[in-house]
Amino acid sequence: MTLTEVARAIAMKQVSSHEVTRALLHRIAQWQPHLNGFMAIEAEAALKAAEQADAALAAGEVRGPLHGVPLAHKDMYYDAGKVVTCGSLIRRDYVATTTSTALQRLKDAGQVRLGALHMAEFAYGPTGHNSHYGPVRNPWNVAHITGGSSSGSGSAVAARLTFAALGSDTGGSIRMPANFCGVTGLKVTWGRISRAGAMPLSQSLDTVGPLAQTAEDCALLLALMAGPDPEDPTASAEPVADYVAATKGSLKGLKIGVPATFYVDDLDSEVARVLDETIAVLKREGADIVKVELPDQRQLQAASQLVLAVEAAAFHKRWLIERPQDYGAQVLMRLQNGLAVPAITYLEAMRWRGPALAAHHAATAGVDAVIAPVSPVPPPTIAESDVGGNANAPAVLQRLTLFTRPVNYLGLPSLVVPSGFTGSGLPVGMQLIGRAFDEATLLTIGAAFQRATDYHAKVPKLPS
Repeated sequence: MTLTEVARAIAMKQVSSHEVTRALLHRIAQWQPHLNGFMAIEAEAALKAAEQADAALAAGEVRGPLHGVPLAHKDMYYDAGKVVTCGSLIRRDYVATTTSTALQRLKDAGQVRLGALHMAEFAYGPTGHNSHYGPVRNPWNVAHITGGSSSGSGSAVAARLTFAALGSDTGGSIRMPANFCGVTGLKVTWGRISRAGAMPLSQSLDTVGPLAQTAEDCALLLALMAGPDPEDPTASAEPVADYVAATKGSLKGLKIGVPATFYVDDLDSEVARVLDETIAVLKREGADIVKVELPDQRQLQAASQLVLAVEAAAFHKRWLIERPQDYGAQVLMRLQNGLAVPAITYLEAMRWRGPALAAHHAATAGVDAVIAPVSPVPPPTIAESDVGGNANAPAVLQRLTLFTRPVNYLGLPSLVVPSGFTGSGLPVGMQLIGRAFDEATLLTIGAAFQRATDYHAKVPKLPS
């Protein structure tokens, strides 16, 4: 079942929260040795919470749209009284004293906590490697990466170990796992969802968002989390749309832009094939497909990396001085690089954002969304992308994030939908890039595509 379907089934008492939770825990026990997707599995507490949810429902108490639905989230969302490791040694025993706003809104809607999902150390890695706790593995082929940093979220949703999961996206960390694991992932407009109580990485790039089976599921979660928050002054008061209603819309009358360069250059042949097939489906469903000439995306990518490096280093400065030995080698190197960037260079990159966004708006004025690959290549193997064990790995990593970072720099929303498979059975997704605070249009397009295809419904087989 999708998140939307299981929430409805529990609400209508067709199945109990306890039955659903027990079934997921059984599946987690089967898959976890193969995937390493969970940081913590809280079976006893989850079953108890599910029983309480069932008792409440029997008494006529409905807590919200997620009443009794078991979920697990990336281990960087503070949950009062719970250990939140952030995928690190430094926070291995950190017990949160507050609960993140995004997580609290899902709890208020009735979710049951299954545990915590694995992630890249401090959310600073695009592959799913973690030198402290081992890599998360792709359920479609365990030799391959999941993408990061929301590696456990992508892997667990794909293997149907949770109906959905929170991730975070600073340079592609929701979109890459969604792409490589064959699930739907939504990177929201900067400020659309409060970041209070979520581990920071880069203050001007970080976004909170969901990974789930479908665009409809993402719409449900976005509707629950979006909106202003007194705990986060950067959370926007922009009106919250009816995102679930948006998923019922048609593609007729919508214009989708295909970039003339950059996102279509030097693509792996199978990624190029899936892009062409996706465009054909959108066109058949009524969308008008046009070419768009975007400004230089490599400049945006470089600026995004620079901003991320400086802001991450600033957040980690004290630990870099006091506990450098407790970082993994790759994360330590990236953080130290951030300390070496001159303040003037950082300020120039920040000041250029306004003109860059204006240029993007001018270039895309005639379209409702832009379609592009998430990555120019299918998921590489864990060995190919291991910086510690492969001399070519840095080049592999640089290429992975080529198509995601520009969106973060501009602060725009992007929805990834599963769009096909390689000949060897690995998922390929496409991202839809929208206007600021227009997640609704992206969800309309994504849901229409999913009504016309079944890639999102494919489920990987348990390794033997």
